[in-house]
Amino acid sequence: MNRLAHETSPYLQQHAANPVDWYPWSDEALGRARAEDRPILLSIGYAACHWCHVMERESFEDELTARVMNEHFVSIKVDREERPDLDAIYMDAVVALTGQGGWPMTVFLTPDGEPFFGGTYFPPEPRHGLPSFKQVLLSVAEAWREQRGDVERSGARLSEHIRAGALIAASNEPLTEDLLAAAQRALRNGFDQRWGGWGRAPKFPPAPVLEFLLRRGDEELTRRTLDSMALGGMWDVVGGGFHRYSVDERWLVPHFEKMLYDNALLASAYLHAARRFGEERYRRVADLTLDYVLRELALEGGGFASAQDADTDGVEGLTFTWAPGEGAPEELFEPFEHGRFVLRGELDEETRRTLLAQRAQRPQPLRDDKAIASWNGLLLAALAQGGRMEPAVGLAEFLLGPLSTPDGRLHRTWRDGVAKGTGYLEDYADVAYGLAELHVATGDARFLLEAHRLATLAVDLFADDDAGGFFQTPRDAEPLLARKKELDDHPTPSGNAMLAYVLLRLARIWGDDELERRGVGVLRLARDALMRAPSALGWLLVALDQHLAPRREIAIVGDPEAPVARAALDLAAPTDVIAFGPSQDVPLLAGRTEVDGRTAVYLCESFVCGLPVTEPALVRRPA
Repeated sequence: MNRLAHETSPYLQQHAANPVDWYPWSDEALGRARAEDRPILLSIGYAACHWCHVMERESFEDELTARVMNEHFVSIKVDREERPDLDAIYMDAVVALTGQGGWPMTVFLTPDGEPFFGGTYFPPEPRHGLPSFKQVLLSVAEAWREQRGDVERSGARLSEHIRAGALIAASNEPLTEDLLAAAQRALRNGFDQRWGGWGRAPKFPPAPVLEFLLRRGDEELTRRTLDSMALGGMWDVVGGGFHRYSVDERWLVPHFEKMLYDNALLASAYLHAARRFGEERYRRVADLTLDYVLRELALEGGGFASAQDADTDGVEGLTFTWAPGEGAPEELFEPFEHGRFVLRGELDEETRRTLLAQRAQRPQPLRDDKAIASWNGLLLAALAQGGRMEPAVGLAEFLLGPLSTPDGRLHRTWRDGVAKGTGYLEDYADVAYGLAELHVATGDARFLLEAHRLATLAVDLFADDDAGGFFQTPRDAEPLLARKKELDDHPTPSGNAMLAYVLLRLARIWGDDELERRGVGVLRLARDALMRAPSALGWLLVALDQHLAPRREIAIVGDPEAPVARAALDLAAPTDVIAFGPSQDVPLLAGRTEVDGRTAVYLCESFVCGLPVTEPALVRRPA
């Protein structure tokens, strides 16, 4: 066993028995590289990654390959989900070198951490124009010995390129409704009119973009995409939930891993579509998605696991596919491979439950059972929006308890009772978002106050006071090659986009111009990018829509289940902000009380509120 046996990450533990002398990213590994003047072989992946497993079987378990690695390199293995900061920096390097990125990612670094060569998957033998991994290892080792000056100059140039790319200038142009309209037109121009979504194969679920279009009332693009994704294939018609992506443009043949973040974001999107369009079928997709998460990903203590693997016993999709004679309706069969099929079409509930029980008896894919703060924050929002109050409150307690430090900061991950790693920007933003949504669902002011605490703490830890926006890492984090700001969805909302959205909403509840200024600062950084690539910036468009929307607040004091409170929630637009009280700690609620012991609703605009309303029939906006 190597050093990875002592790590908590399932991905790192998968490599603990490799003959490679792996290190985790650590001072020990970096110190050895400097002391021995060796290049670093940095390998980055994640537990549910199919091609990561393939490269492990082909190369990292091979004694000869391991011998070459151990002789010439200090080899470091990183779980990208634990260290998104490292992943982002060195992915920039690989994209600059090769024009594309992905996992497993292999990057060669100088002892000082400067990248000079890299790629993604390398086969064990030359194939499809790719050199074998052993050829790459020997060539890099030779270059380090014989062409050291060229290697170091290449690393210095690439490092400067990465640092320059991390610098984003704010726009001085106005933020207007025209930006939203232009983004919507651009999304329409790039839309797949037949199958929905954007791009061709492979096709990924575009949850943040759908949230923006739902707010804009774009029925055609949202319905076509939501309907096509739910036909079956990428959508698991038996067990609920969505696989990571489809390898075709029809959302049919999936890459079978299931990620917590996809299912959280898509559950929210389908819930919002059900409300927007009054369509029960969208609610059913959301409910089955949340059922899947609660059934398969729940952990002891209230948190939720990160993912299920694409492979079962080394075979992709084995658990989720069907063969003739196994009981599934063969008229729904669509071909996969090795004589097995995916299901596309409608199942009656009895058949679905029967097939699910049958499938549960099969070998199951590996579950990556580490809990990630940001992904759990996204799920908290979906559970709250979906009315799953018991698990939602339990998850909130988990995030505010085991995943928090004694001084109130967030850890990144938790597994088997061990919390570790600094929280990143997206952790604070997504958890604050989830807590704010839970406040609306429960009426408990504590969750709103905690959302505000984490959001303002994020400003303190991550803000760029000079250029605006927020860095990915906190001010006291380990110094790396660059301190990046991420704006695009990848595929979760970027920390900048989500924190801007949260700050803009909290600013209206607290009447806080500084929080608003911080949120708008993100939008100014992203303004020009919004025009160029709206399909990659869906949540920033959501935040911009929030910024430009009418400033309307709803204060509810009393029983959150009272008919008048429910009427107010039914009236609320997605951009309205809501606060439940009583609470003297929330400015929107300060001084607002029940009326003669009855729940009261205050409809406000820019903190100017009408008279309290206690009857549901009277809850309406002025014409």
